[in-house]
Amino acid sequence: MIKCGRPAKGNELLSRDRLLDAALALFLEHGYGNLNMETIAKEARVSMRTIYSQFGGKAGLFGALIRRSSDQFVADLSEEEQPEQALEAFAQKFLYRITRPDVVRIRAILIGESTRFPDLATHFYQQGPQRTLKVLEQFFAKQQGTGRFVEMDPRFLAEQFICSLRGERLQQLQLGLAATPDEQEIQIWAQQATRLFLYGCTKNCLCSTEIMLR
Repeated sequence: MIKCGRPAKGNELLSRDRLLDAALALFLEHGYGNLNMETIAKEARVSMRTIYSQFGGKAGLFGALIRRSSDQFVADLSEEEQPEQALEAFAQKFLYRITRPDVVRIRAILIGESTRFPDLATHFYQQGPQRTLKVLEQFFAKQQGTGRFVEMDPRFLAEQFICSLRGERLQQLQLGLAATPDEQEIQIWAQQATRLFLYGCTKNCLCSTEIMLR
């Protein structure tokens, strides 16, 4: 006798991942505006209804891809480690993910088509940058509570940390002027950016800087 009903949770996750994998490959191949939902449904072997019920449409599907990518670094920002260790580990995962060729390409698609599709930009920002900044903001706020960081808007600290990580090198990658960094290069990049950032915003370092400037 054939059982009917909802698939098991594990199977649901596998189906979702298969759909997202198919969508990613198609976005990379066709861009955003030139890709229709029928093609995505056919390639992923799901119904149009499934896509709309789970993601609300093409922009929501794109946003889910961004969220899945950011899941790889936002969940691992530890509050139990020392700030330098926690932020450096976060930085390595963040930089590794955003410098992968498929992510660089997706970002290029977003920049090129966001003016035509405002919902695309909204979903990207909510599921990627905004979510990442929120996690960092909460981290800095808790660290300020322990007296380790200067009293400054934690959102501003989060924004400055992300800016210090991206730097000029990410722009070179997006323009095709630099090669994809390997793990060792990522480690050095993350370490240097994190230490420079911490030198400017932790209390001990700030006091040392003030003494030097007197």
